Amino acid sequence: MVDVFDQVEEELRSDRYKRLARTWLPVVGGVLLVALIAALAWWGWQKMETSKADKASIAYQRGLESLESNNLVGADAAFTQAADQGNAAYKALALHHRAGIAVQQDRIPAAVELFDEAAQASRDPLIRDAAVYKAALLLMDTATLEDVTARLEPLTEEGRPFRAFAREAMAMTQLQHGKTAEARQTLVVLKNSLDTPREISQRAELAISSIDDGTAPSLPPITAAMGQLEARAGAARAAAASAPRAPTAPAAPVRP
Repeated sequence: MVDVFDQVEEELRSDRYKRLARTWLPVVGGVLLVALIAALAWWGWQKMETSKADKASIAYQRGLESLESNNLVGADAAFTQAADQGNAAYKALALHHRAGIAVQQDRIPAAVELFDEAAQASRDPLIRDAAVYKAALLLMDTATLEDVTARLEPLTEEGRPFRAFAREAMAMTQLQHGKTAEARQTLVVLKNSLDTPREISQRAELAISSIDDGTAPSLPPITAAMGQLEARAGAARAAAASAPRAPTAPAAPVRP
């Protein structure tokens, strides 16, 4: 009798398992299928990104080689390909180089636009701020005080890599637009800041002396030309290097 009950219980248990299987196996199978598709999609995406990075690397190197041979047209085409195919880092660096080429070709508006694109493409503060800083220098003698200040002011915040350089450029822009009192205040802050490089502090002190002894009115045309020269020099350095490095001191904040 016990065996009969055991057999009936086993059959009931078997039927219950079958019902559970019919109910849940399609669900489990669907989940596994989705997981498999997601894994294959991720693998495919990774493979595609790796392939794009490889192509961007080749194009980027070709651009550098073209620059070395002074083939600006070929370099620009190669960097365009690297920017289109590469990740954010390759795109930002390639745009930096394209902007440098535009400066060498005296296409300043195009250079500013490319520097702006480079700044938007990268999250790296050094690459991003370098692009913003160079674009601001190129605009010093054509844009309004408000436009240049809007570009430079964020770069003067605590911890930004071009903080001192941006503050110096802001003071020169203020002088260029006749804002002598504001420029002096900016220069005083720059001179007294502990993180200001020595050479910039010395230049700030000289500019303050020029304001105090009345020779500051001669500075605006000088600063306008100096902004152009420094931007061109900075763009040329970017075009000659594989990546932007730690900021180096501009040639001078005022023009001789």
